Amino acid sequence: MLRTHTCNELTKENIGEAITLSGWVSNRRDHGWIIFIDMRDRYGLTQVVFDPEDDADSHELANTFRSEFVIQIEGTVRSRPEGQENKNMTTWAVEIIVSKVVLLSKSKTPPFELDEHTEEANEEIRYKHRYIDIRRKKVLDNIKFRSKFLNFTRNWFTDRDFLDVQTPIFTASSPEGARDFVIPSRLNPGQFYALPQAPQQYKQLLMVGWIDKYFQVAPCFRDEDPRADRHACEFYQIDCEMSFVEQSDIFKVVEDFMFDTVKELSDKKVLDSKFYSMSYADAMEKYGSDKPDLRYGLELVDVIDIFAKSTNEIFSSIASDKTTNRIKAIRVPNGDNVFSKTQMKGFENYVRKFGAKGLGYFQMKEDGLKGPLNKFFTEADLQEIVNVTKLEVWDVVFFWAWEKDLVCDYMGRFRIHLAELMDLASKDLLAFCWVTDFPMFEENEITGKIDFGHNPFSMPKGWVEAFNEENLLDVKSVQYDLACNGYEILSGSIRNHDIESLVKAFETVGRTKEEVQEKFGAMYEAFQYGVPPHGWFAIWMDRFMMILKDEHNIREVYAFPKSWKGQDAMMNAPSFIDDEQLTELHIEVIQEEE
Repeated sequence: MLRTHTCNELTKENIGEAITLSGWVSNRRDHGWIIFIDMRDRYGLTQVVFDPEDDADSHELANTFRSEFVIQIEGTVRSRPEGQENKNMTTWAVEIIVSKVVLLSKSKTPPFELDEHTEEANEEIRYKHRYIDIRRKKVLDNIKFRSKFLNFTRNWFTDRDFLDVQTPIFTASSPEGARDFVIPSRLNPGQFYALPQAPQQYKQLLMVGWIDKYFQVAPCFRDEDPRADRHACEFYQIDCEMSFVEQSDIFKVVEDFMFDTVKELSDKKVLDSKFYSMSYADAMEKYGSDKPDLRYGLELVDVIDIFAKSTNEIFSSIASDKTTNRIKAIRVPNGDNVFSKTQMKGFENYVRKFGAKGLGYFQMKEDGLKGPLNKFFTEADLQEIVNVTKLEVWDVVFFWAWEKDLVCDYMGRFRIHLAELMDLASKDLLAFCWVTDFPMFEENEITGKIDFGHNPFSMPKGWVEAFNEENLLDVKSVQYDLACNGYEILSGSIRNHDIESLVKAFETVGRTKEEVQEKFGAMYEAFQYGVPPHGWFAIWMDRFMMILKDEHNIREVYAFPKSWKGQDAMMNAPSFIDDEQLTELHIEVIQEEE
């Protein structure tokens, strides 16, 4: 037996026992005559003592040990001398007097420090040696948390009669909104499988097959550019589909799961112990984002009617078209004391990064509203700005005017920037918000043609009659996202389960019935054999765990993450394959000319 206990188990109750421990050398302290070593494994630390009077051979061998050597010791548990207890360790009250030691393996000097109190090594080095990085407490804690989260999730859904069904990884290419990863078929030359962006078609087919409550911790593969909240190449989602449900039924399941998860796995609190809800249109107008962070205020306020009365021709011209344009303001409480004039002028450079041409502001002084644009407004208009934005003395109000989508977008980003500067978002709170009624269609910026704005298989509000709308951009869908602390952590919709209505949806964006039959043949056929009304949701599991663990980068909740370049430096992937493999796959690689 290589060990009788792990490195966190021994307490005063074990005093006098003969034990065997195996683990890594965390650190070694040579006191001249006696050597102390902290042995470590995933569970904790135990101090072991090498005294030449107890065993000279063990003491001599211990003198050669270095950090990260793997050793096995046999010895006897005793109390630590009075005054030497270490209450920061689970095993603080005891130590092991070694009677025998075996060197199981040596270690080179690690490429970076594992001490939690030293500066963290850069990502490239850590990921190349991830097996060493995992030995750091922070990384190991995240891996243990992920395991606990997965176990809780599977038990939660299984206990509520959801069937855990594994869907295929090798499938057909399907338009899901991102690029597919494709796999050449050796047995079918010239043809390709695709890795699933999501198990969508399979889970809808399960509904036809009487599996009315499906879930899966599903791997998803998308060829997208990585970012802080999106892992490269692959990610996981808690994927669910339910038959005979409406939107409210799905919301109930999600909210129950989230409340139970937070209670069981986190010390955080849900803001106001409730889930907020707003339409997509309201979220964009009020927060400039379809994933609003509700932990703080700084809401966007519409001041276009006031600016329409301005003597400044630029403002009055923009304000003349309230359909296309917006003039939004953000009130910052006590901003006049928080930000210097230099900072406030510097904010203009910040918003210019997102396409804005500038940023105006007023300061609320004791004698009234002050700012470089006062001259363009009457005293009555200035007072109206104060009233509408609810300004108090020492507040600052920022504003800008331009095309609706642009203004809402950059003012939404600016709102987040201000909150970060002022540290307004409490890490102890989780602010959940349903965002509903997404547009069914959108205008392609390049072609100008109408296309799906979200999932094409979603139910339009008003069902098939919605496609007769004069302006298709006004058609809303029964689609919903769940935002938490400024991140999208769930998407879903009620499905369009009527095959003719589904065909009509695709025809509306210029695709034919034949194309639907070709690309979604299994669904087209299956939906003619009795399909129940059904809906779905997918919880972006990795992103939610990132929030629960207070991580700023989603890669930190993966055991083996891809880098920001989408590479696995440890396994040297992606990499070139040899010509023999390419020939078998009927593929020729053409090098681009420099």
